[in-house]
Amino acid sequence: MNKAIELLRHVHIHPLLWLVIALSIATAHFVELCLLLGIIFVHEMGHAAAASFFSWRIKKITLLPFGGVAEMDEHGNRPIKEEAIVVLAGPLQHVWLVGGAFLLNSFNLFPVDLFPLFIQYNLMILIFNLFPVWPLDGGKLVFLLLSLKDSFTNAHRLTLIISFISLCLFSAAILLTAPAHINVWVVIGFLFFSLYYEWKQRRFIFIRFLLERYYGKKSNPQALIPIQANEQDLLIHVLEKFQRGCKHPIIVESDGKEKGTLDENEILHAYFTEKRLTDKISDLLFLF
Repeated sequence: MNKAIELLRHVHIHPLLWLVIALSIATAHFVELCLLLGIIFVHEMGHAAAASFFSWRIKKITLLPFGGVAEMDEHGNRPIKEEAIVVLAGPLQHVWLVGGAFLLNSFNLFPVDLFPLFIQYNLMILIFNLFPVWPLDGGKLVFLLLSLKDSFTNAHRLTLIISFISLCLFSAAILLTAPAHINVWVVIGFLFFSLYYEWKQRRFIFIRFLLERYYGKKSNPQALIPIQANEQDLLIHVLEKFQRGCKHPIIVESDGKEKGTLDENEILHAYFTEKRLTDKISDLLFLF
C-alpha cells in the first residue's frame, strides 16, 4: 500500500492536458477523454510498478495531452532482462484491461456504448506503443535487442536510425491514408522532436552510462567479454566498445601480440578520476 501511494506521488499532469480537458468538456467528449486517460494511466503505472519492484529510481510519471511517460533515473546499467520486464509491463496492462472488459460485458456490467471504444483505445495504444520508434516501448525493445550483441554506443545509434526510418514510413502511411488527422500529426511531431533531441544528446547519454557504470549501483554482471585493444587506441575509443550486462577485461595488443591486461574499472578510474582524457591505452600499462 505504501509503495502504491509513493508511486502516485510521482504522477504529474502536463499543463496543456488541462486545456485538452477543458476543450473535451466544451465539445462533449469528456467521458471519452477520461476513458483514454485512464487507459494511459494504467499503462504508465505498469511501467512504474515494475520499476519499483526492482528498486529503480523513478523521477516522475507524466500524463501528456497525447499520451504518457514514466521517467526513470537509470542509465543503461540495469540487467537487460530486468529492463525488458519494465518495458513490457506497460503493454501487458492492456491484456488484463481488455480481458476484464470482455468479462464485465458478458455479465452486462460494462456500459454498452463505451465497450467498443474501450477495446479500440486499448488496441490502439498497445499497437502504437510497440512501433519500433524511440522513445516508445517498441523502440526501447529494439535498443535492448541490439544491446545483446553490440556496444552501448552502436546499439543506441542504430536504434535511433531505425526509429527515424520507421517514423518516416509511418508518416508516409498517414499522409496517404489519413492526412487530416491533426492529433496523429501532433504525436508524430513530438516523436520526431524526441528523436532529434536524443540524437543531439547521444554523447552525453553515453558518458552518463559510463559514469553510472563507474560510480553507480553495481549490477554484478555474470558475462565476461574481453575487449581487444591496440596499444595506440585512446581510452575513450576503448570505452566506446563497452556493452551492457557484462564486464570487460581489456587485452592490450601490439603487432598482434598481447602486452598486458587491464580491468575495466582501471580505465574508468583513469578517465573520470584522474582526467586522463587524451591518454592511450598503453599509457595505463605502466601505472597498473
